Amino acid sequence: MNARSLILNAYVYAVLIFILLPIVIILPMSVSESNYLAFPPEGFTLRWFEDYFHDRRWMEATWFSIRIATLTAIATAVIGTMATYALVRGAGRMGTLFQTLLIGPIVVPHIALAVALYLFFQNTGLSGTTLGYVMAHSLIAMPFTVFTVAAALSSIDPALEDAAMSCGASRFTAFRLITLPMILPNVVSGGLFAFIISFDEPVIAFFLAGIRDKTLPRMMFDDIEQNLTPVIPAIAVLLTLLSIAVLIGAGMLKRMADRRGAGG
Repeated sequence: MNARSLILNAYVYAVLIFILLPIVIILPMSVSESNYLAFPPEGFTLRWFEDYFHDRRWMEATWFSIRIATLTAIATAVIGTMATYALVRGAGRMGTLFQTLLIGPIVVPHIALAVALYLFFQNTGLSGTTLGYVMAHSLIAMPFTVFTVAAALSSIDPALEDAAMSCGASRFTAFRLITLPMILPNVVSGGLFAFIISFDEPVIAFFLAGIRDKTLPRMMFDDIEQNLTPVIPAIAVLLTLLSIAVLIGAGMLKRMADRRGAGG
């Protein structure tokens, strides 16, 4: 190996260590017997996981986050697929503008989006509502769904739809019967990414949270300010496991899509 390869490998391993180090720390802290955060942990117990699952406040916040994330995943998958189809098949000269608008939520800091959405939702009565959460989270999750669907849609020959329409099918029917089944794994994968982005989003949720309905990340911030216990690392471990499960599911769907494309 030459010097360039060694430097590149060292950089990759440094990034991996930087990403995995918090997980290595919070995992033992979540099973510590002490009533406060301590590292290295003192003893071993699953009490903090039990406290999380038996606490009504935590469960209400969790189910509220699941509901918001599920609705966000559905809305993002549907709207993102339609937007991607328009972008890939018929954007024309407006394609660059559409791409810029779709990438915008990634470029703009979330704190800026949160302040803007807070001011807008306060005037429209959407602050703290389910619809407001879904709209806000769909905004930041949309680019990831669009990129995922666009990767599959750009590899499908438009002549397949043209052949169907020449046989009497409408454009929607051609898309539903021919294109959609071929890109469906990517659509579901984009929905999974939207779900995890919505479920883990803390900044916008902090500004939009109402008095009663709060997402799980917002509840975690409140608990850190008032009563910092190992319940927080326990929840962080569960969120990490959820993210890993979603990534594995998205990877399996991508492999399924690749096999279907190779078979076609």
